Amino acid sequence: MQPTHIEHIGIAVTSLDEAIPFFETLLGTKCYAIEEVTDQKVRTAFLRCGQTKIELLEPTCPESTIAAFIEKNNGRGGMHHIAFAVEGIENHLAEAKAAGIRLIDEKPRAGAEGLSIAFLHPKSTFGVLTELCENKNNK
Repeated sequence: MQPTHIEHIGIAVTSLDEAIPFFETLLGTKCYAIEEVTDQKVRTAFLRCGQTKIELLEPTCPESTIAAFIEKNNGRGGMHHIAFAVEGIENHLAEAKAAGIRLIDEKPRAGAEGLSIAFLHPKSTFGVLTELCENKNNK
């Protein structure tokens, strides 16, 4: 596996309305996109920090995996995942599986910003939920 760069860092928050102004001040930039990803039961907001994006994740319902993550972290949220940009996501998933890395997603699925995404299980990645992302529109 050879990612091209860190695509984004995902941070779970209880409220985008509260978190966005803080991160805009911290990073000295403005939120450039807010999007709901219905099948993941989450609203996302994106900010840039150099080449890397910060993705804020707000659950849209109690059944969301982000809601469960926030609850598990004493209702405070926190760093949820790190995402790496790759080319040929299907091949990277096959390589990871062949290397004995546990996959959450056997096949890519639709993510925010039109990316194809897939997650590697934190039990195989030293406790870090790891996302692979491919922008198939940039080819």
